[in-house]
Order: sequence, then C-alpha cells, then structure tokens
Amino acid sequence: MVVSPLRERYRVDLVGLQAACEANYARLMRLLPDMRSQQLSRRIAMTQADQMLGVLTLEVLLACPYTTTLRVRQEHSLPWLPVPQMEVQVYHDARMAEVISAEHARRFRSVYPYPNEAMHQPDEKAQLNLFLGEWLSHCLACGHEYEAVR
Repeated sequence: MVVSPLRERYRVDLVGLQAACEANYARLMRLLPDMRSQQLSRRIAMTQADQMLGVLTLEVLLACPYTTTLRVRQEHSLPWLPVPQMEVQVYHDARMAEVISAEHARRFRSVYPYPNEAMHQPDEKAQLNLFLGEWLSHCLACGHEYEAVR
C-alpha cells in the first residue's frame, strides 16, 4: 500500500449540503409554521423523565417576503453543557434554511484551508447545518410546548 504524503483537498458535497438545508427548512416549518406572518417565537421544552434538559427557543429576528432570519438557541441547559446559539436564514422561495451564524462566527465559507487562524474545520458550514438538523429532529421527536409554572 502506497501512502501519498499529500492529503486530498476537501471538496464541498453540494448535493448533501442542499439536502441538509432543505430538510432543515421542513423541520423549521413544522416547529414555527407561521414565521412569515404572525408567530414571532416559540419555546419547546426538552425533558427526560422528570429532568429538564433545556428549552429550545426559536425567535424571528427579521421577516421579509422571501426570507426569514431566526435565532435558534438553547435555554436552561445543563450546567456542564455549552449553550448553543445560531442564526438561521430561511429562504422560503427555495425552501431551504442554512446556518449563517454560530457562536461568534458569521457568514461561513463553503471550504476553509486547514489549519487556519480561526481553527474552522474544512467542512465547518456542512457540519453546522447537519448539527442544526439533528438538533431540530431531536426537538420534534422529544420536545413539548413549554409552559412556565405560575
């Protein structure tokens, strides 16, 4: 077996990325169906037995005729768990949703050279969109409407 000293350059899986963005759009429309007109936010509790794992908050930041910008974040998380927060651009005409901001990074490139100053992975954009999909799928499967106890 011959091992090449040069690593093959990462190539964007455009079909996979588009599929992830289309699936994220469908998930978000199930969670926040009126985001274009009236519903400005929704809070969904994630529990396991009697333990509160957190609350997923979907908040409309900007609603335009063809796009909506959402903030997706976790509240009341476990103390040892980092609290994820993302901004997601929803393209209603294309029926796609993509992560445009996570933590303190904005507008991700399709491919990053590696290593790089910010230590982004070569496929950072794809990984973030897949993470959003897993997060939303878990919420759809295990979440319930959050109501504060009064």
